[in-house]
Parts: sequence; C-alpha cells; structure tokens
Amino acid sequence: MKRKPSVAGYFYPNDSGALRDMIKGMLDPQADKEKAISVISPHAGYVYSGKVAGSVFSSVILPESYIILGPNHQGLTKDSFIMKQGVWETPLGDVEINTTLADLIMKQSGELKESAKNHSQEHSLEVQVPFIQYLKGNFSFVPIVIAYFASYDELVKLGEAIARAIREYGQDVLIVASTDMSHQVSQEEAKEKDFLAIEKILDLDARGLYDVVKRENISMCGFQSTTTTIIASNELKAKKAELIKYQTSGDVSGDFLKVVGYAGIRII
Repeated sequence: MKRKPSVAGYFYPNDSGALRDMIKGMLDPQADKEKAISVISPHAGYVYSGKVAGSVFSSVILPESYIILGPNHQGLTKDSFIMKQGVWETPLGDVEINTTLADLIMKQSGELKESAKNHSQEHSLEVQVPFIQYLKGNFSFVPIVIAYFASYDELVKLGEAIARAIREYGQDVLIVASTDMSHQVSQEEAKEKDFLAIEKILDLDARGLYDVVKRENISMCGFQSTTTTIIASNELKAKKAELIKYQTSGDVSGDFLKVVGYAGIRII
C-alpha cells in the first residue's frame, strides 16, 4: 500500500527541486549534532515552522529508523492508530514503513489499532518526512497518530510500550513527536503559555506537561504525542532536554495578534 502525500503543494512544495532548496535554506549547517533519543518538531507549513523543524533535525545524529508520533487532526477519536506496512510517498521519493519495529510496538502495546485510513490525510507526520529524507536519504519509520481523548494513563502505557519495543529492536531509533504549540492567540500570550509547557518538557516531566496543558488551556495540538515521547525517553534513560529553537508564525508574517507557536527540542 502506498500513501500519497496529502499536503504537498500546500504545506511544502510539490516539486522535488523546490522542496530541496527550501529545506536546505531551513537547516543549520553549523549545528552541534548529538545522538538523541527523541526530538520535538512542529508541523505547520514550512514557511512558518520550517526553520524550527530544520534547526532541531540539524542538531541530531540521524539513525536509519524512526517512530513519528503526532495528533490526529482528522477526528476526535478515542483510538490511536499505527500503520504497520506500506510506503509513504513524498516529492523526494518513497519511504518504507518499518514493519519489524511496528510489529514490536504492537506486541508491546494494547493501546494501538492498525489503520492506513487514519493516516491518509494526517499532515502532522507527513511534514516531518521530507526533512529526514533530505538529511538522511534512506531510512524507514513507523507512523502513529494518537487519540485526542487519550488519558494520561493510556499515554504512559504507550510510551512504555514504545521504549520496550525499541530495546527489543536493538538498533538506534529516533522518536519524533510532532506538535505545534499555542494556536491563534497573541504573540505575548503564546510565549507565556508555550514556555509553561516547554519548561515541563525541559524538565522531562511528562505528568507536569499533561497537567499544565489541561490546567492552563494551552492549545498545544500534539501534547499527547509529546507526553508519550517524554515517557518513552525517560524509560530509555534520557539525561536532558534542550530547546534548540522557538518562534511563532508572527515572527515570519509580522502579524502578532493571532499566532501559532513552534518549538524544536532534542532529548538526549
């Protein structure tokens, strides 16, 4: 099964040459690269969030295998979905799903259901793939979209299952949590609320992140995928998290009345 790109020509260029040129301009060639357990990366249109995504991917040594976690923007479901086999197409070529790793995750987790349909139109995972293609070339990955209504306990179970699967897989895997931060608020409010959440991520405090997003009504669309990633990273003996870059859409557009926030964070 081949998943066709759903936001090429909209969130990023549909032409391979134009896409390569855009990504190249968003990377940090001087970045100090480290081996990482996971990264937090935004998923808006590249013109707005691409420099944050480019900066965080520039800051890590990229392996050959990935797990990409993101929110399900297509529906308020109670289920989280994995795609276990097939190919994802982008303007830069095809990327294989890592069926071996996906099977290990499914074996460890009772929280996931298999579905290609629930990935077909979801942009939060798709927009991460061309950055890895440009920087790494050949790689494989496992896509997972997490339920909007997932409880903290469900996220704990999923994060622990992912960590167990990675240990059993026995090869380097980078977890990518796809999320934007505050949505459609002023620049001042975005920074204030976003850094409440970022502080919890930098403390590797999964429960704290989940609670502060709920308590402060922070419109961070992928807080579930980020919470899951912190849990998995802690299980994999994470030492620290580092903020690589933060900006808002207003820093690009000049409109600071209604912005979306973006954070790029690496966990090592």
